[in-house]
Amino acid sequence: MKARYKCRIYPNHVQVTKLNQLFGCCRYVWNQSLTYCNKLYALGKKKPGYVDLTKQFITQAKRELLWLKDVASSPLQQSLKDLDQGYKNFFDSCTGKRKGIKVKAPKFKSRKSKQSARFTNNNYKIGQNKIFLTKIGKVKIVWSRSLPS
Repeated sequence: MKARYKCRIYPNHVQVTKLNQLFGCCRYVWNQSLTYCNKLYALGKKKPGYVDLTKQFITQAKRELLWLKDVASSPLQQSLKDLDQGYKNFFDSCTGKRKGIKVKAPKFKSRKSKQSARFTNNNYKIGQNKIFLTKIGKVKIVWSRSLPS
């Protein structure tokens, strides 16, 4: 079972800058990958898988773009997983494998839209009133409800 909890965080000025950089990097990886997939589609080629996108837009891009090294790689990987899942849902919807309303193809992300990043289990630690996020630090947090043990 997967559980997700939303909470309010209170970062300081340095952490706000690091979070904005993280959101920008996730958006950059998403948009570059989406552009690449759209170009391949226009040429009539098959969409690359998650592993190929990760090699090209995270591993190789970190060698060329030094500012991508300043953020944790896990949220970037999760961004590509979300893109891959979006395409899977779109293609399943087109072929009739997915029930319900038709799903549209993934769209580009804007700075004006919702800013989010997802950390996996190994990239955060929960304390009493703080949460440690990789490459961001300890961020003050207020829980709206208690967490299960």
